[in-house]
Amino acid sequence: MTNTTVTPTPNPADNQHAIHPLLESRWSPRTFSDQPIGEEHVKQLFEAARWAASSYNQQPWRFLYAHKGSAAYDKILDCLVEFNQMWAKSAPLLIVTAYEKKFDSGQDNFHALHDLGLALGNLTVQAEELGIALHHMAGFDRDKTKEVFNTPDSVHLTSVIAVGYYGGDVNDLPEDLQGAEKRARVRKPQSELVFENEWAA
Repeated sequence: MTNTTVTPTPNPADNQHAIHPLLESRWSPRTFSDQPIGEEHVKQLFEAARWAASSYNQQPWRFLYAHKGSAAYDKILDCLVEFNQMWAKSAPLLIVTAYEKKFDSGQDNFHALHDLGLALGNLTVQAEELGIALHHMAGFDRDKTKEVFNTPDSVHLTSVIAVGYYGGDVNDLPEDLQGAEKRARVRKPQSELVFENEWAA
């Protein structure tokens, strides 16, 4: 197990309460180092996801990944909306995330999306420790992805993640995206999200 490290980030969280440094440093860049993701690091990412909690321990999460330079990578990239293709093409790795919609019993698993989120949370923190940045994307064509990769009907395709070591040159991005990369990160205050004793309007 590696020691916890924190990758210097130009865009740290402006947190109002102390949180773990890996959570504080995590952000979603659109530039990446061109260094390939080593296979051991890939395995560590998915091992972290594998050990997430899930309803009835069903582990409904599923992942499909491809390294840049492979035909599968190009297919995933082609399934992204044009806006995401512009910058995601620099990522050394792309991951398609999905979940099984039913329990092994055949009943609908209404918690599967929640469980995938827990797995991705694990994966995200593990990535941060390894100096790997993730940018989760909802902007992709699910029907096209399903057709291209012949995914089963039992699976719901959820997102695509651009993966790469922190780095790259923000000046390589279109001007409008350069501004987005430099913009301060903001979050709603806890008072809008967390309620004690009764639900606040």
